[in-house]
Amino acid sequence: MNVATVEINEVAPRDGFQIEAAFVPTQEKIRLIDALSRTGVARIEATSFTSPRAIPNLHDAEAVMNTIERLPGVGYVALVPNEKGAERALACRADELNLVLSASDSHGLANLRMTAAQSLEGFANIVSLTRGSDVFVNAAISTAFGCPFEGSVSTLRVLTLVERLLALGIQGVSLCDTTGVADPRQVAERCEAVLSRWPWLPLTLHFHDTRGMGLANALAAWQSGVTRFDAALGGLGGCPYAPGASGNICSEDLVHLFARMGVDTGVDLERLIDASKTLPGLIGHETPGQVVKAGPADRRYPQPAGVGR
Repeated sequence: MNVATVEINEVAPRDGFQIEAAFVPTQEKIRLIDALSRTGVARIEATSFTSPRAIPNLHDAEAVMNTIERLPGVGYVALVPNEKGAERALACRADELNLVLSASDSHGLANLRMTAAQSLEGFANIVSLTRGSDVFVNAAISTAFGCPFEGSVSTLRVLTLVERLLALGIQGVSLCDTTGVADPRQVAERCEAVLSRWPWLPLTLHFHDTRGMGLANALAAWQSGVTRFDAALGGLGGCPYAPGASGNICSEDLVHLFARMGVDTGVDLERLIDASKTLPGLIGHETPGQVVKAGPADRRYPQPAGVGR
């Protein structure tokens, strides 16, 4: 099933900046998020309320969330690793909490120091904190397509986790290709398995471009009926506990792909490209995005001087 409208969730301020060697100053983060708010993305994962010892680059979570300009129609998301993080995010008026667990226990122990079962126990307490509020609660399943330590992860394992998450009161689910091992056929089969069982579920796909298949996988997910995609400006990001994993699929490249296919993302591509151009100055190195370098496919250039028609 193909759909004509999709939503882009921008994750660079959290997923991208968390592993950079240099700390991005708080005011620069705020300035970037405010610029992203004006591009038309559906949501911005602005920060993570985790321990500053675990992720020093995001120690300014409160300052960021309390200072950004909130524009109507944009959801401001915070990743929360535990109950304390959820309390901090709620105090800062996050629109959405993003919880994380791993489909494979070995990755969960490395990344979160918890098995999937232990993560689920903690989620129940977090969900209870949000009752009576308008906060949306999403859970991201890391290594949903394969684990760097255990190898393959079965569809049954993913379906079981989704079922348990929904039973806890989780409202949305993300399937994450944490190490970039997914292929389009696997993506289509897994997305169709989830959506055939829960067709109403807000399902988000989160791809990494480790092996150059990120956009192909996004296309396969879209063809299977997925309408929500995480992406990172410039293609930033990567999991520190996923050996060899590179950044997320690039926001401007993904928006460009959909625009060329006539799929409405609601995103102003030129504004997104302008925001991406600021990244090298913030992080001190070039980014892997392609469209920011080459320009959109419909850009035209002057013919070289001296060339006849």
